[in-house]
Amino acid sequence: MGSEDAKQLHQPVLLNEVLRVLSPKKGDLVIDATLGLGGHAEAMLKAGAAVFGIDHDRAAIQIAKQRLARYGELFNAAIGRFSELCKIAQDAKLEAADIILADLGVSSMQLDTPQRGFSFRSDGPLDMRMGQDSGPTAEEILAEYDENEIADIIYRYGEERYSRRIARRIVERREAGRPVKTTRDLADLVERAVPRRRDSAIHAATKTFQALRIAVNDEMGELEKFLDKAPRFLKIGGRIGVISFHSLEDRLVKQAFRRLSGKCECPPRIPICRCGAVQILKILTKKPVVAGEREIVSNPRARSAKLRAALRIA
Repeated sequence: MGSEDAKQLHQPVLLNEVLRVLSPKKGDLVIDATLGLGGHAEAMLKAGAAVFGIDHDRAAIQIAKQRLARYGELFNAAIGRFSELCKIAQDAKLEAADIILADLGVSSMQLDTPQRGFSFRSDGPLDMRMGQDSGPTAEEILAEYDENEIADIIYRYGEERYSRRIARRIVERREAGRPVKTTRDLADLVERAVPRRRDSAIHAATKTFQALRIAVNDEMGELEKFLDKAPRFLKIGGRIGVISFHSLEDRLVKQAFRRLSGKCECPPRIPICRCGAVQILKILTKKPVVAGEREIVSNPRARSAKLRAALRIA
């Protein structure tokens, strides 16, 4: 895929809102912690900022580099997890950033590449790894975890009410010598396990696929590490923004920003704060910023996107 193809495929969500809330300008250093195909980064570069991108996906890094090559030394990138932002930035000899952005969504390229296994729209191996060189695949999880572990993943990360039934079918297939190996195979199994939802436009397997992707990539653990460290790599007056697509992600971002703005979340009877509340941020978005109807029509994946942002004050 070339850089022009990437532009056609990828529509960065909440782009205008990101630019308005984070306000990039000439001379700023922006760390795009989830670079993807470079849509948000390109907008920051057009505003005159220098951008350092991080992504766990080697293919995405390569495409973004091609797309943004015309910006020369204003753009650089490194392969890595967004939870490792501080270490990666320090290894690149970067000073504190003016802006840090993390878009937690899966890119269009990943969804539309059957070999990556993120989507049931086309048949492919059950991989689902953001970085394809580490960690267990979704197929390996379904082949090795016990029934309760699989059900817990589907319920916790997919909020799927039929998680136990789905897990039971997966294990039954495995014990019969026919383990689930492909995206189509898993989608068909879930459809048969879940009662038909006549009033829903969402495919029956959507929640299960989401849950497995989150588990494969330890997305919640990665996000917690990022939220703990990244705000401290901002300059005083610097801004951090996080775009989430899942209620669990949004809750973690909301709680972290509240804690880092000095709001203690300990039970009222505990005499000493144990939640780690410290006032280094000022919350810029009392409620999450969401997409307008026009953007949702042109880019349906923006429907569930929520942007929260904060300012470093100490």
